[in-house]
Amino acid sequence: MKTDAQLKTDVTHELEWDPSVNATNVGVAVKSGVVTLTGHLETHAEKYAVERIVQRVQGVQALAVELDVKLAPGHKRSDSEIAEAAEGALKWHSEIPKDGILVRVEKGWVTLKGEVDWDFQRRAAARAVQSLIGVVGVANNITLKVHATPADISIRIREALERHALDESKRIEVAVSGSKAVLRGTVHSWAERLAAQGAAWAAPGIASVQNDLRVV
Repeated sequence: MKTDAQLKTDVTHELEWDPSVNATNVGVAVKSGVVTLTGHLETHAEKYAVERIVQRVQGVQALAVELDVKLAPGHKRSDSEIAEAAEGALKWHSEIPKDGILVRVEKGWVTLKGEVDWDFQRRAAARAVQSLIGVVGVANNITLKVHATPADISIRIREALERHALDESKRIEVAVSGSKAVLRGTVHSWAERLAAQGAAWAAPGIASVQNDLRVV
């Protein structure tokens, strides 16, 4: 098991290794396996990239993001410009339904509302707008349509976990109540935790996932 000092070193080196972020703008603190990130970044896309990079480091048990976005002068855009660009990005994205998603922009914050069939569509909508110039944050308030949940859905989710080659799949408990899936148990990494959550979201009829998995 890594010490906090070792984990901090690994996180720092991983940030420095990835060319998509400026690691000098990110402060890293670690306590009991919980990584806290601080600093000011120039784009929301970079903030998202930092989170993604840290989550793939072995030993991260939890992540606290205290990063904020302060746009560089060349990245500033009006809310109307951002809204127009966001609507265009959603319109031209093949994974996102053409109708049903509303965009609101206030001081660079983009709020998405609407209803889609699948979680991957909801996540695709957020990805489509988070890298646009001028965006300082994204609130994804898109909900999933309610569909009938198969009676054997917990079994299907467990089979998906095994297909995804998760080392700890047998130690993950899957409970389904209505359209909600609850994951409990332990995994070895934050990446495994996210993979298990993704497998649950992909199940038909699931409208919410409560991820109570612990990283040990």
